[in-house]
Amino acid sequence: MSNSDDEDWLYRRGSYSGGETPDPSPASPVPRSEPEVPAESPRPQAGQPTPVGHYDSSGARLRDASSHPADAWEELPPSQPAARRRGDGGGSGAPGVPAKQKAGGSSRPRRPRAVRIALLVVAVLLAYLLGVPLATWPFMPRADATPAGERPADTPGHVFVLAGSDSRAGLSTEEQNTLGTGSDAGQRTDTIMLLYVPPSGRAALISIPRDSYVAIPGRGKNKINAAYSFGGPKLLVQTVEQNTGLHVDGYVEVGFGGFVNVVDAVGGIEMCPANAIKDKDSNLDIPAGCQLMDGTTALGYVRMRKADPEGDLGRAKRQREMVSALAKKVLSPATVLLPWRWWGVNSSASKSLTIGDSTGPFEFAGLVSAAMKVGAGQADTLSVPVGNPNAHTSAGSSVLWDTKKAAAMFEAMKRGEGDLNAYA
Repeated sequence: MSNSDDEDWLYRRGSYSGGETPDPSPASPVPRSEPEVPAESPRPQAGQPTPVGHYDSSGARLRDASSHPADAWEELPPSQPAARRRGDGGGSGAPGVPAKQKAGGSSRPRRPRAVRIALLVVAVLLAYLLGVPLATWPFMPRADATPAGERPADTPGHVFVLAGSDSRAGLSTEEQNTLGTGSDAGQRTDTIMLLYVPPSGRAALISIPRDSYVAIPGRGKNKINAAYSFGGPKLLVQTVEQNTGLHVDGYVEVGFGGFVNVVDAVGGIEMCPANAIKDKDSNLDIPAGCQLMDGTTALGYVRMRKADPEGDLGRAKRQREMVSALAKKVLSPATVLLPWRWWGVNSSASKSLTIGDSTGPFEFAGLVSAAMKVGAGQADTLSVPVGNPNAHTSAGSSVLWDTKKAAAMFEAMKRGEGDLNAYA
């Protein structure tokens, strides 16, 4: 075949225009065979979704021959002008890739980078905030504070006994002189408080005057601080339960030296006495007005009573103020966010606080949670209602409770009420 014949055959000219196709020679290029396309096969209708791909003049869609060499053409049936391409998944996006599938081959939605970083930061902070107290928890001294025999039934909420003893354990003679503690033998309680956590509502920090004249199991009637001297924490807790009808859930005690260490560990406490105070017995000599007190000065401030016109009741008020200020300082950002200070507070507390043997981590966490409310001003601070602050009894000058008001307060606590100011 000549070159002109080749061109006539290629462009369908001359004798080749009648539709007859000569047998090409082996050297001639072989045109690609194409499947017959039904003439009635319509194009995609206007307004209908157009499948992704290329179309020939009859409306058939040409698939990607490189990825589907055996099936490069796909017809669009008349009944389904927007027929989906096989493997398309039916959604928008790249052909052959399911719509829900994201880049990278995973169908699971991925969190934004900022969210992942935020979750990581929260996890690290929780590990830091909880890990340090848990690391020091095993070193905290224990005491037998669980009463024997019949006890009041469990009540809604939680009640903790907080005791500040005049223990001089671990203090040298020089330290006793510096702190003004004296060297009396034995142990008594300078401070007795109830930390009450209701199921809902405001918590309460309630002082029990140490000279309260009450019945002590097996010892007759005496000042309540004598219960500690007679039988330690166990008898003190039993005395509280017997006179209030409340079930005590936990016990925490701190001595003179421990109190000083905790206050110094947080960098001191700011207190604002209305008047200047000078008391020889507590080695206290401070001016009026707000001032930062170190551990030694703070101890004298909460122990002093002879220079207070309200005596033991005035001391109880200052003790509640000190507990609130200490809780606020312990939980302040300056304490929590400084690793050395946060470790120092927990380490000092683990060596300075004594807890009841039945007080576990969860009970102690509840106590700390309540202390947070006290420090944040979200708790009431009050005292057991007093009827006579200077009654003459067989135990000497004592404090008598207002029987009716005190009973009403304790009944409200047994019911789990969250506002005790009405009973104060």
